[in-house]
Amino acid sequence: MSAIADFASSSPGFYRRTAVEQLLVLAWFIEARQQRASFDGAYMRQCFKEVGIEPPDMSVYLPRLTKKKPPQLIKEKSGYRLAGSARRELDTRLGGDPTVAAVAKALADLPGQVPDVAEREFLKEALSCYRVRAYRATIIMAWNLAYDHLVRWILKDPARIQSLNTGIASKYPKKVLVVTKHEDVDALKESELLEAARIANLLDKNTTQILKDKLNRRNMAAHPSRIVINQHQADDMITDLVANVILKLA
Repeated sequence: MSAIADFASSSPGFYRRTAVEQLLVLAWFIEARQQRASFDGAYMRQCFKEVGIEPPDMSVYLPRLTKKKPPQLIKEKSGYRLAGSARRELDTRLGGDPTVAAVAKALADLPGQVPDVAEREFLKEALSCYRVRAYRATIIMAWNLAYDHLVRWILKDPARIQSLNTGIASKYPKKVLVVTKHEDVDALKESELLEAARIANLLDKNTTQILKDKLNRRNMAAHPSRIVINQHQADDMITDLVANVILKLA
Protein backbone atom coordinates (compact mmCIF):
# COMPACT_ATOMS: atom_id res chain seq x y z
CA MET A 1 0.00 0.00 0.00
CA SER A 2 1.38 3.45 -0.95
CA ALA A 3 1.85 6.17 1.65
CA ILE A 4 -1.08 8.18 0.34
CA ALA A 5 -3.38 5.12 0.29
CA ASP A 6 -2.30 4.33 3.84
CA PHE A 7 -3.06 7.93 4.84
CA ALA A 8 -6.53 7.82 3.25
CA SER A 9 -7.34 4.51 4.95
CA SER A 10 -6.28 5.85 8.35
CA SER A 11 -8.07 9.21 7.93
CA PRO A 12 -11.46 8.87 9.69
CA GLY A 13 -14.38 9.13 7.27
CA PHE A 14 -12.25 9.84 4.20
CA TYR A 15 -14.19 7.51 1.91
CA ARG A 16 -17.52 9.00 3.04
CA ARG A 17 -16.51 12.57 2.18
CA THR A 18 -17.62 14.50 -0.90
CA ALA A 19 -15.25 14.69 -3.88
CA VAL A 20 -14.33 18.28 -2.95
CA GLU A 21 -13.53 17.33 0.65
CA GLN A 22 -11.45 14.36 -0.54
CA LEU A 23 -9.59 16.62 -2.97
CA LEU A 24 -8.73 19.10 -0.23
CA VAL A 25 -7.58 16.36 2.16
CA LEU A 26 -5.36 14.87 -0.55
CA ALA A 27 -4.02 18.35 -1.35
CA TRP A 28 -3.12 18.69 2.33
CA PHE A 29 -1.29 15.36 2.23
CA ILE A 30 0.62 16.46 -0.87
CA GLU A 31 1.76 19.67 0.82
CA ALA A 32 2.19 18.61 4.45
CA ARG A 33 3.46 15.04 4.08
CA GLN A 34 5.02 14.90 0.62
CA GLN A 35 6.41 18.44 0.98
CA ARG A 36 5.41 19.40 -2.58
CA ALA A 37 5.01 23.12 -3.24
CA SER A 38 2.17 22.61 -5.72
CA PHE A 39 0.25 20.05 -7.77
CA ASP A 40 -1.54 19.92 -11.11
CA GLY A 41 -4.61 18.08 -12.34
CA ALA A 42 -2.63 15.07 -13.56
CA TYR A 43 -0.92 14.60 -10.20
CA MET A 44 -4.18 14.95 -8.30
CA ARG A 45 -5.85 12.38 -10.59
CA GLN A 46 -2.99 10.00 -9.83
CA CYS A 47 -3.52 10.55 -6.08
CA PHE A 48 -7.22 9.73 -6.37
CA LYS A 49 -6.40 6.54 -8.26
CA GLU A 50 -3.85 5.51 -5.62
CA VAL A 51 -6.48 5.74 -2.89
CA GLY A 52 -8.90 3.68 -5.00
CA ILE A 53 -11.35 6.42 -6.03
CA GLU A 54 -12.34 7.43 -9.55
CA PRO A 55 -11.02 11.01 -9.94
CA PRO A 56 -13.48 13.84 -10.47
CA ASP A 57 -13.01 16.16 -13.46
CA MET A 58 -9.99 18.22 -12.42
CA SER A 59 -10.50 20.71 -15.25
CA VAL A 60 -13.74 21.67 -13.49
CA TYR A 61 -12.98 21.14 -9.80
CA LEU A 62 -9.59 22.84 -9.48
CA PRO A 63 -10.56 26.19 -11.11
CA ARG A 64 -13.87 26.16 -9.21
CA LEU A 65 -12.07 25.93 -5.86
CA THR A 66 -9.92 28.95 -6.75
CA LYS A 67 -13.05 31.04 -7.32
CA LYS A 68 -14.78 30.26 -4.03
CA LYS A 69 -15.20 33.06 -1.46
CA PRO A 70 -12.82 32.70 0.27
CA PRO A 71 -10.78 30.60 -2.20
CA GLN A 72 -9.76 27.11 -1.13
CA LEU A 73 -7.02 26.75 -3.75
CA ILE A 74 -4.57 29.26 -5.23
CA LYS A 75 -3.48 28.99 -8.89
CA GLU A 76 0.21 29.64 -9.57
CA LYS A 77 2.49 29.11 -12.58
CA SER A 78 3.68 25.78 -11.19
CA GLY A 79 0.18 24.51 -10.46
CA TYR A 80 -2.22 24.71 -7.51
CA ARG A 81 -1.73 24.95 -3.76
CA LEU A 82 -4.03 25.22 -0.77
CA ALA A 83 -5.13 28.73 0.17
CA GLY A 84 -3.81 29.89 3.54
CA SER A 85 -7.14 29.65 5.39
CA ALA A 86 -7.87 26.19 3.97
CA ARG A 87 -4.38 24.99 4.87
CA ARG A 88 -4.65 26.26 8.44
CA GLU A 89 -8.05 24.59 8.91
CA LEU A 90 -6.72 21.28 7.57
CA ASP A 91 -3.57 21.59 9.67
CA THR A 92 -5.72 21.84 12.77
CA ARG A 93 -8.00 18.99 11.73
CA LEU A 94 -5.36 16.60 10.40
CA GLY A 95 -2.47 17.38 12.74
CA GLY A 96 -0.25 19.27 10.39
CA ASP A 97 1.59 21.88 12.44
CA PRO A 98 5.22 22.11 11.20
CA THR A 99 6.67 19.96 13.98
CA VAL A 100 4.05 17.24 13.61
CA ALA A 101 4.40 17.28 9.83
CA ALA A 102 8.18 16.92 10.02
CA VAL A 103 7.91 14.03 12.46
CA ALA A 104 5.20 12.37 10.38
CA LYS A 105 7.34 12.59 7.25
CA ALA A 106 10.36 11.16 9.08
CA LEU A 107 8.26 8.27 10.38
CA ALA A 108 6.76 7.65 6.94
CA ASP A 109 10.29 7.27 5.55
CA LEU A 110 11.30 4.63 8.12
CA PRO A 111 9.77 1.52 6.50
CA GLY A 112 11.85 2.07 3.38
CA GLN A 113 15.00 1.75 5.50
CA VAL A 114 14.03 -1.65 6.95
CA PRO A 115 15.32 -4.42 4.65
CA ASP A 116 13.25 -7.33 6.02
CA VAL A 117 9.89 -7.44 4.20
CA ALA A 118 7.89 -8.86 7.12
CA GLU A 119 9.35 -6.30 9.54
CA ARG A 120 8.67 -3.51 7.06
CA GLU A 121 5.00 -4.47 6.80
CA PHE A 122 4.69 -4.77 10.60
CA LEU A 123 6.21 -1.31 10.99
CA LYS A 124 3.70 0.09 8.48
CA GLU A 125 0.89 -1.32 10.63
CA ALA A 126 2.40 0.33 13.70
CA LEU A 127 2.53 3.63 11.81
CA SER A 128 -1.13 3.20 10.82
CA CYS A 129 -1.93 3.07 14.55
CA TYR A 130 0.20 6.18 15.05
CA ARG A 131 -1.64 8.14 12.36
CA VAL A 132 -5.02 7.54 13.99
CA ARG A 133 -3.53 8.56 17.36
CA ALA A 134 -3.67 5.05 18.85
CA TYR A 135 -0.41 5.76 20.67
CA ARG A 136 -0.64 2.91 23.18
CA ALA A 137 -1.05 0.41 20.33
CA THR A 138 1.80 2.10 18.45
CA ILE A 139 4.16 1.69 21.41
CA ILE A 140 3.19 -1.95 21.97
CA MET A 141 3.67 -2.82 18.29
CA ALA A 142 7.00 -0.97 18.07
CA TRP A 143 8.29 -2.90 21.08
CA ASN A 144 7.09 -6.25 19.71
CA LEU A 145 8.84 -5.54 16.42
CA ALA A 146 12.14 -4.56 18.04
CA TYR A 147 12.15 -7.41 20.56
CA ASP A 148 11.38 -10.00 17.88
CA HIS A 149 14.17 -8.51 15.75
CA LEU A 150 16.60 -8.83 18.66
CA VAL A 151 15.70 -12.47 19.26
CA ARG A 152 15.96 -13.38 15.59
CA TRP A 153 19.27 -11.52 15.32
CA ILE A 154 20.71 -13.60 18.18
CA LEU A 155 19.39 -16.88 16.76
CA LYS A 156 20.88 -16.18 13.32
CA ASP A 157 24.40 -16.84 14.56
CA PRO A 158 25.54 -19.97 16.50
CA ALA A 159 28.21 -17.90 18.25
CA ARG A 160 25.60 -15.43 19.49
CA ILE A 161 23.37 -18.29 20.65
CA GLN A 162 26.27 -19.74 22.62
CA SER A 163 27.05 -16.34 24.15
CA LEU A 164 23.39 -15.88 25.16
CA ASN A 165 23.33 -19.29 26.85
CA THR A 166 26.50 -18.39 28.73
CA GLY A 167 24.89 -15.15 29.84
CA ILE A 168 21.74 -16.97 30.98
CA ALA A 169 23.75 -19.51 32.97
CA SER A 170 25.80 -16.74 34.56
CA LYS A 171 22.91 -14.40 35.47
CA TYR A 172 20.19 -16.99 36.15
CA PRO A 173 21.94 -20.19 37.34
CA LYS A 174 18.69 -21.66 38.70
CA LYS A 175 17.13 -21.67 35.24
CA VAL A 176 17.63 -24.97 33.46
CA LEU A 177 17.50 -23.50 29.99
CA VAL A 178 19.47 -23.86 26.79
CA VAL A 179 18.25 -21.65 23.96
CA THR A 180 18.43 -23.23 20.52
CA LYS A 181 15.27 -21.88 18.84
CA HIS A 182 12.80 -19.02 19.07
CA GLU A 183 10.34 -20.89 21.28
CA ASP A 184 13.01 -21.44 23.96
CA VAL A 185 13.20 -17.69 24.53
CA ASP A 186 9.61 -17.72 25.81
CA ALA A 187 10.93 -19.24 29.06
CA LEU A 188 12.65 -15.91 29.75
CA LYS A 189 11.02 -12.64 30.69
CA GLU A 190 11.88 -9.92 28.23
CA SER A 191 13.86 -8.11 30.92
CA GLU A 192 15.79 -11.32 31.64
CA LEU A 193 16.78 -11.75 28.01
CA LEU A 194 18.02 -8.17 27.86
CA GLU A 195 20.13 -8.67 30.96
CA ALA A 196 21.53 -12.01 29.75
CA ALA A 197 22.38 -10.44 26.37
CA ARG A 198 24.15 -7.57 28.12
CA ILE A 199 26.23 -9.93 30.29
CA ALA A 200 27.09 -11.93 27.16
CA ASN A 201 28.32 -8.70 25.49
CA LEU A 202 25.77 -9.09 22.72
CA LEU A 203 24.41 -5.66 23.56
CA ASP A 204 26.46 -2.64 24.53
CA LYS A 205 25.56 -0.44 27.48
CA ASN A 206 23.70 2.18 25.46
CA THR A 207 21.61 -0.28 23.45
CA THR A 208 20.73 -2.16 26.62
CA GLN A 209 19.59 1.05 28.29
CA ILE A 210 17.47 2.02 25.28
CA LEU A 211 15.77 -1.38 25.31
CA LYS A 212 15.17 -1.31 29.05
CA ASP A 213 13.67 2.18 28.86
CA LYS A 214 11.44 1.19 25.97
CA LEU A 215 10.35 -2.01 27.73
CA ASN A 216 9.26 0.10 30.70
CA ARG A 217 7.29 2.34 28.38
CA ARG A 218 5.68 -0.66 26.70
CA ASN A 219 4.66 -1.97 30.13
CA MET A 220 3.05 1.38 30.99
CA ALA A 221 1.19 1.45 27.67
CA ALA A 222 0.05 -2.17 27.81
CA HIS A 223 -1.98 -1.95 31.03
CA PRO A 224 -4.96 0.28 31.93
CA SER A 225 -3.77 3.22 34.00
CA ARG A 226 -4.12 6.98 34.41
CA ILE A 227 -0.74 7.53 32.78
CA VAL A 228 -1.09 9.65 29.64
CA ILE A 229 0.56 8.19 26.56
CA ASN A 230 1.10 10.97 24.03
CA GLN A 231 2.36 11.46 20.51
CA HIS A 232 5.89 12.44 21.53
CA GLN A 233 6.32 9.20 23.46
CA ALA A 234 5.21 7.25 20.40
CA ASP A 235 7.54 9.29 18.15
CA ASP A 236 10.50 8.51 20.39
CA MET A 237 9.55 4.84 20.74
CA ILE A 238 9.45 4.21 17.01
CA THR A 239 12.46 6.25 15.93
CA ASP A 240 14.72 5.04 18.75
CA LEU A 241 13.92 1.35 18.31
CA VAL A 242 14.19 1.43 14.52
CA ALA A 243 17.44 3.41 14.45
CA ASN A 244 19.20 1.86 17.43
CA VAL A 245 17.92 -1.74 17.41
CA ILE A 246 16.40 -2.82 14.11
CA LEU A 247 18.86 -1.06 11.81
CA LYS A 248 21.83 -1.42 14.16
CA LEU A 249 21.50 -5.16 14.77
CA ALA A 250 21.61 -6.28 11.16
